[in-house]
Amino acid sequence: MKLISTWRAAAIGAVVLGAAAGIGAASSAFAQAREQFFPLLVYRTGPYAPNGTPWANGKQDYLKMVNARDGGINGVKLTFEECETGYATDRGVECYERLKGRGASLFDPQATGITFALTDKVPADKIPLMTLGYGLSAAQDGLAFKWNFPLMGSYWTGADILIQHIGKKEGGLDKLKGKKITLVYHDSPFGKEPIPLLQERARMHGFDLQLLPVTAPGVEQKATWLQVRQSRPDYVLLWGWGVMNSTALKEAQATGYPRDKMYGVWWAGAEPDVKDVGEGARGYNALALNTSGQQPKAVQDILKYVHDKGQGTGPRDEVGSVLYTRGMIIQMLSIEAVRRAQERFGKGKVMTGEQVRWGLENLALDQKRLDALGFAGVMRPLSTSCADHMGSTWARVHTWDGSKWNFTSDFIQADEQILKPMVKAAADRYVAEKKLTRRTPADCQS
Repeated sequence: MKLISTWRAAAIGAVVLGAAAGIGAASSAFAQAREQFFPLLVYRTGPYAPNGTPWANGKQDYLKMVNARDGGINGVKLTFEECETGYATDRGVECYERLKGRGASLFDPQATGITFALTDKVPADKIPLMTLGYGLSAAQDGLAFKWNFPLMGSYWTGADILIQHIGKKEGGLDKLKGKKITLVYHDSPFGKEPIPLLQERARMHGFDLQLLPVTAPGVEQKATWLQVRQSRPDYVLLWGWGVMNSTALKEAQATGYPRDKMYGVWWAGAEPDVKDVGEGARGYNALALNTSGQQPKAVQDILKYVHDKGQGTGPRDEVGSVLYTRGMIIQMLSIEAVRRAQERFGKGKVMTGEQVRWGLENLALDQKRLDALGFAGVMRPLSTSCADHMGSTWARVHTWDGSKWNFTSDFIQADEQILKPMVKAAADRYVAEKKLTRRTPADCQS
């Protein structure tokens, strides 16, 4: 039944961006010849749709804009097809199997659970996974995870940055001793991922870490927040997604837990998380990987070349929102990986998964390049290598004032002295478990 429903949802949601004529289904042979195909795993239905939809719209609109403004990548048109996963791992794997044979050279699974399931598949298929701000934290180690790219941050970097920020607020990390920090988390691979880092920080600084899992999708949290009320933690970290986030904020309000003592991951810090709570979420803090708003040139170009032409994927006023912008960034990085690969393997050619993997591993987006792409001020520069598949370990904190998000911290970098040993140890365990070998310098050049 799930297989049938996946196919049906995918058929309804499938959109293929054609060449000059607009929208049309291209054959695999033609796609290989003149078009770069991007498979788009999405969840526009179910409890995660309010967050998944703007993310998906940003990705799709950016593809349309690059086709309309630039004619693609050095003359290679961009095509795409959406496949609805509903955020379910089994459906995500089905979408992957369905789309990988259509010339797919990169996948953004849009879910940590799907990422875990695909990590063992992609080496054989030679298709890289881009997991911007999510996925396997240990995959930062490119010498162990050749095909995984957790660009711009992982849940370990996010958790580390939050502890640093809270420590600074308290007057120093040493002041965390004896404090109680509660993690309210989505009971899934996504929600569990930051726990090792938080346990390490708790050991270092002497704070008490309380772990409170929330059953997916997170619409029932009364028992969780009763525990919060009873234990009265100094801070609550929220590792939620979709409806779980707004529910948590409503329950915090109902139980009287101060929202200014709450800090969310970057997937719990967007407009859908707070707009229904409004004033009740005032003071709530969350990590931010990117800015929001319609001022950046890349956003203006989407309005000009896509929405003004009646080709927008979603509502115009959503363009530039937090998650929409993140979708734009993901697609920009995907396209820049193809462009980088073309510099080595042939401009004006369609790139394979192996070639795009090399492009992802050799991204060098300094501020000048980001400005040229229309992303001035939107994100920090990013540079990857064979050893580092993340490229940037910085984030900021922004705070909801009842009607909008405002930045309340400077950029904070995750502490590499803590992260590197943890990443290396976890990657070593993975390599040993899978009976793999670490990459050689020669392999790094391939």
